[in-house]
Amino acid sequence: MTKKNEQSSYGAKSIQVLEGLDPVRKRPGMYIGGTSLEGLHHLVWEVVNNSIDEAMAGYCTEITVRLLPDNWVEISDNGRGIPVDIHPQTKKSALETVMTVLHAGGKFGGDGYKISGGLHGVGVSVVNALSQITRVTVERQGKVWVHEYKRGKPQGSVKAVGKSTKTGTTVAFQADPEIFPEINYSWTKILEYVRYQAFLTKGVRINLEDFREAGEDGEELYKVKRHSLYFDSGIISFVKFLNRKKEVKNQTPVYIEKSIDNIFVEISFQFTEGFKEHLFAFANNILNPGGGTHVTGFKMALTRVLNDYAKKNNLIKEKEGSFTSDDLREGLTAVVSVKLANPQFEGQTKDKLNNIEARGAVSQVTAEGLTEFLETHPTDAKAMIEKCLLTVRARIAARAAKDAVLRKGALEGMTLPGKLADCTTRDTARSEVYIVEGDSAGGSAKQGRNREFQAILPLRGKLVNVEKTSLDKVVKSDTLKPIIIALGTGIGETFDLSRLRYGKIIIMADADVDGSHIRTLLLTFFYRYYEELVRNGHIYIAQPPLYRLQKGKDVRYVYTEEEKLRVVEELRQIAIAKSSAKKKSKETKEAEAETEKETVTTIEEAETVSGVSIQRYKGLGEMNPEQLWETTMNPDNRIMLKVNIEDAEEADELFEILMGNEVEPRRRFIQTHAKAVKNLDI
Repeated sequence: MTKKNEQSSYGAKSIQVLEGLDPVRKRPGMYIGGTSLEGLHHLVWEVVNNSIDEAMAGYCTEITVRLLPDNWVEISDNGRGIPVDIHPQTKKSALETVMTVLHAGGKFGGDGYKISGGLHGVGVSVVNALSQITRVTVERQGKVWVHEYKRGKPQGSVKAVGKSTKTGTTVAFQADPEIFPEINYSWTKILEYVRYQAFLTKGVRINLEDFREAGEDGEELYKVKRHSLYFDSGIISFVKFLNRKKEVKNQTPVYIEKSIDNIFVEISFQFTEGFKEHLFAFANNILNPGGGTHVTGFKMALTRVLNDYAKKNNLIKEKEGSFTSDDLREGLTAVVSVKLANPQFEGQTKDKLNNIEARGAVSQVTAEGLTEFLETHPTDAKAMIEKCLLTVRARIAARAAKDAVLRKGALEGMTLPGKLADCTTRDTARSEVYIVEGDSAGGSAKQGRNREFQAILPLRGKLVNVEKTSLDKVVKSDTLKPIIIALGTGIGETFDLSRLRYGKIIIMADADVDGSHIRTLLLTFFYRYYEELVRNGHIYIAQPPLYRLQKGKDVRYVYTEEEKLRVVEELRQIAIAKSSAKKKSKETKEAEAETEKETVTTIEEAETVSGVSIQRYKGLGEMNPEQLWETTMNPDNRIMLKVNIEDAEEADELFEILMGNEVEPRRRFIQTHAKAVKNLDI
């Protein structure tokens, strides 16, 4: 086709016009971020947010979220109920307008809501568009009103079906399998979200109920999960909940609330003995994982006020200088919540708040409130300053140790025993480093690797448990020091992801208890000091085989007990099939028929019945270089696990339980999960 023809065929009829909710179904990612499980749960958040808006406006005291069979989700509240009278512009019921028109609702001027969350006012209509069935029940004006929709299309008109003295809205929906490839709601994820909302909205009760596995025993329901959340103390309770298993410094959490310039600011924070920051930022009850101007304002004021207090009371020495914002992160648990009329977010899913006015308001409120708290709580103030001073001293010591480490590393090069055997490529996207347990395995890995893109770093000595130590001791560690040098990113305040030397960092340890311990110690190290590497998908765990199986010339490697039994049986059947193809005596055929009746169920039977040679690999060092390459290092054959963080709070809590100083929580965890452990190798 010529250019002229191309231009002539591109006219008005080529422009596709999507009406009503069609754009949402055509491009769901623009409205809910995608059609993964995250996007699926976003439907729940949108409806819950509407009920929370009613609560923030002072009209709703109870919200219930129900997970029902057949992928139904039902969310009800006792708010005012969506209006059902005729809308002056659309000439349709206000309920139908809200459910079928984008950017229609009580959040666009008028007296509906002064403050709201919601996804730019498109929330419930987007849920309607992406559900195969939506059913809305409204109790209002003494009646019960019902309206149903199929894939966003109204089925008939809004009708009154009964009388009621209550008010409220119930939205029930079935997510559309044409849109979402997987429909599986997570009780844990939803509970976490509604818990946040209950903490952030004082005086509202939020119930979560799961009927998906419910059955009837006579007239009683069983296997129903229920959780009810109600917090009079709001975000103070939130901070205490986050620190419930931690040793705290200031026994009284700081709490500040004040409205300024039509922005309501609410802040609570507390320092712990830990090394990690836990800061949750919200704008109109919407979580902002990327922070934003409200977080900037909070940290500016926190740094300034604590510095002023420490210097005024001679609590910080001249050589220690002043606190930096980073010095105040270690062990800080904080909740920063703002409510404002016109929130501006970065990204459709509200990752970051961009309102400039929020920074000044939060900074002023924090400075005034914290100054008053420090003056009226001298014991807590001293404990907070002491925690920050420990961080300053560790920073100074760590910088000195780090400089020494880097200077020494540069002089030593990579020639000493146990140091890095580097690859030749400098392409980070292709390069990978194997952190290998022990010299023996390291030797095999060095010989078996592809030198062009695979580097090997054997571990020597005892690994430090970073959960129980500070940064200055980490960088002095003979075992962790080579890893820090090899990665090239720096550590702590000097961390720079752009300097990363390897796109894949692969932990390769033995498939036994000691190997599991080493993997756990290394994962703790990466999570605490290189969380950005974990979040960006750079950390992997190699999966060496457990067994080598051989029958004649046929060799197989297997990675689980179940796979071993299956492959042994497969090899036996192959051997039988080959034997059947040959001429045999009657006696041989009869014996073979008897053998076929047997079933391989144990190792002993596998060895005696099938004649399959079984070799159990206790350690990586038992493999020769060729075997290690073929099974564990060859990109064409290997199996690796990518480490990610689905829930940072849960991950942090688990690391603290497993690797922290407190013995009792670890004992309880082991007792609870002991029965789930299979094939424990002692």
